[in-house]
Amino acid sequence: MLADIANMQSSGKNAPQPNPMKNSESARRTTIILDKEERNYVDSLIREGKEPGIKPLISKMLDLYRSMMVYDWRFPGEYYFGISRIAFVNVELLNILIQQIPKEKWREIGRKMGSALKVSMETTLDLPAVTRESWENVFKRLQVQGFGDIYTKDKYLLVKTPFINESEILAGVLERLLDVELDLKNTVPPLVFEIRKVPEGIGTK
Repeated sequence: MLADIANMQSSGKNAPQPNPMKNSESARRTTIILDKEERNYVDSLIREGKEPGIKPLISKMLDLYRSMMVYDWRFPGEYYFGISRIAFVNVELLNILIQQIPKEKWREIGRKMGSALKVSMETTLDLPAVTRESWENVFKRLQVQGFGDIYTKDKYLLVKTPFINESEILAGVLERLLDVELDLKNTVPPLVFEIRKVPEGIGTK
């Protein structure tokens, strides 16, 4: 088992792969006229090495726009992700709030968060329920919301770079969201959870 965990932590074999159909259609030329200030800003990003070029920059912007549902955002500071309002939060401030919660309550608090997240996911992704077959799409949504890169291998879940570093809280979130029971195998990211049989009552409250 330890060998399996080490292999999961060091490899990304289950990471989402690029869509081979993405570039199958012929490219279409599009002309965009930028104001002088906008062009100077883009040029500065490329000159400073922050972006490789205009085309990759636009592709990146469109990917962010689509995946974060920017078309539903209202300004200033009122952002929606499906039915849920979201916010950009300083992780350090979030950690201060977490530390005010007794550790013995972390798992249950996480489960309550998972229940709310489950409703949001089912509505946003138009799912009758979150099932094993829909996990991949759910994991993509979680990644966009900062919950980290989540992969599966056999009976394990691997979570890389989560913004919630407290494993007990994250375990509770995933248990209620996915309707599973998880056994934590380590305490620091990347986190490895063993997926156990769903206990009676999990995901129904």
